[in-house]
Amino acid sequence: MSRRRSAILVLEDGRTFHGEAYGSIGETFGEAVFNTGMTGYQETLTDPSYHRQVVVQTAPHIGNTGVNGEDDESGRIWVAGYVVRDPARIGSNWRATGGLEERLAAEGVVGISGVDTRALTRHLRERGAMRVGVSSVEDDPSALLERVRRSPGMVGADLSAEVTTPQPYVVQARGAHRFTVAALDLGIKRNVPRRLAERGVTTHVLPASSTIDDLLATGADAVFLSPGPGDPATADGPVALAREVLRRRVPLFGICFGSQILGRALGFGTYKLGYGHRGINQPVLDRVTGKVEVTSHNHGFAVQVPGAGAGAVVPDQVIDTEFGGVQVSHVCLNDNVVEGLRARDVPAFTVQYHPEAAAGPHDADYLFDRFAELIEGGGLDRKRSEGRGLDRNNSEGGKNA
Repeated sequence: MSRRRSAILVLEDGRTFHGEAYGSIGETFGEAVFNTGMTGYQETLTDPSYHRQVVVQTAPHIGNTGVNGEDDESGRIWVAGYVVRDPARIGSNWRATGGLEERLAAEGVVGISGVDTRALTRHLRERGAMRVGVSSVEDDPSALLERVRRSPGMVGADLSAEVTTPQPYVVQARGAHRFTVAALDLGIKRNVPRRLAERGVTTHVLPASSTIDDLLATGADAVFLSPGPGDPATADGPVALAREVLRRRVPLFGICFGSQILGRALGFGTYKLGYGHRGINQPVLDRVTGKVEVTSHNHGFAVQVPGAGAGAVVPDQVIDTEFGGVQVSHVCLNDNVVEGLRARDVPAFTVQYHPEAAAGPHDADYLFDRFAELIEGGGLDRKRSEGRGLDRNNSEGGKNA
């Protein structure tokens, strides 16, 4: 094998790592984050939520199963850059249609290999996610550092419009059709409508700029708020749309960025996590069932509820909002981050993680069943509402509960 071209990685605090070029030759900038998954690198690369992020893989051996035409979660690779320790010399899998490095090069993704990703991850855990530059055309760290510090950060980044579908499209239900869902595409992954389709749901995927009339014109029985990249504090349009959905009492389910959108719509704040949750092994407590789930995550922001600062234990109590009572339904057991919200008086709930599990475990797949049950009940979660639910056809709460 011919010797690779040298490359450097420079963090905005000046920490520098030397390695070799991997993927496309060039230079790239973004937010440095790490992913702890030992599998699923193709799903990670094609997840729109990684837009403008340089992903560090903590698993040392990457590319060993190559790439294929089935596991993409969108139509392209979205990561701004890619950092690995030991790239596989040969990809070997019966489903593979090509090699990972060739795919990265073909899509212009600049990467670096031969990096001590353990040391880099420890640095990010201690100092927090930060801007970074990766270059295989610049050998002066100080020059690259200047450009890193001029690059945009993630706080204040409004990115949904850059990843959303330009035109609506439909994913049909498998088997008998049961419900229609309008999904607001803020950076949706392909496995979301697939998981819904297996439950008899036809999903209309709509651009992030869609209005309430656009959503309801699909004949939707419910609304889904998708995952996506960027700072939820900038997403005023989707927040206003979510508030209108809540006012109309249309069943609503949000995942990840969608959870943050619903949180804002309910009147809660959001904040940036120190280094975020990214991987497929995060422990989350479902307060509804009392079970601990192993879950897939990709988020750098979180919902801030009253009485719970960063790292503090989240209160298990009903929080009063404009739309009635809300409870924190899921909590991360590593750091007490809010991982889900459950409205008691309107038909809405969210989780901060990824139950569609691409890649990841399937512990949380039941949440799509919970969504279908919420729709089937006419937007009324009677089992948990304790008689306080709202009939979608009645503006007075609880009369038909």
